[in-house]
Amino acid sequence: MTNQTVTIRPFEAADTTKLSKIWLEASLLAHPFIGVTRLTAQRALIEEHYLPGAETWVASLGGEPAGFISLLDDFIGGLFVAPDRQGLGIGRRLIAHALTLRGELSLEVYTQNAQAMGFYKELGFAELSRRPIDDEGYPFENARLRLMGEGRKG
Repeated sequence: MTNQTVTIRPFEAADTTKLSKIWLEASLLAHPFIGVTRLTAQRALIEEHYLPGAETWVASLGGEPAGFISLLDDFIGGLFVAPDRQGLGIGRRLIAHALTLRGELSLEVYTQNAQAMGFYKELGFAELSRRPIDDEGYPFENARLRLMGEGRKG
C-alpha cells in the first residue's frame, strides 16, 4: 500500500452502509463469541439508530472510509477499523481526535476481545470495573475503561 494520509471528518448519512460494513466485518473478527446471526441482526440497529444517534467521526484513507469512532458525550460507543486497514494507526488517530474534543474518554469493551483490551491499555486507558453480562443480558464480560487527557486527573 502506498503511504496515504488518514483524514478524519464528521459522519455523513452517505457513509452509513460503508460504516456498517466496517462494523460488521470488524465485529465478526473481534467478537466471534457473539455469533454471526446476532451480529448480522445488529447491523440494522447500527445503521438506523447508533450511527445517526451518536457524534460519529470517520477516518478516511485514500478518500474511502477505513474506520470510525462514535461518541456519546465522552463515552466511546464504538471504535471500529476495517480489518484490512488495522495496524496502520487509524484507531490511534481516532482516539487522539476524540480525546482532543473531550479531554477524557470512557468505554466498555468485551474482555474476551484480547486485541482491543491490549490496544486500550497500551494507549493508557485504566480499568475502572467489570460486569459479567453485556447490554443484552448475554454472559459476555465487559470492562469499563477510562483515559484522561493531558493535565486531567482521575
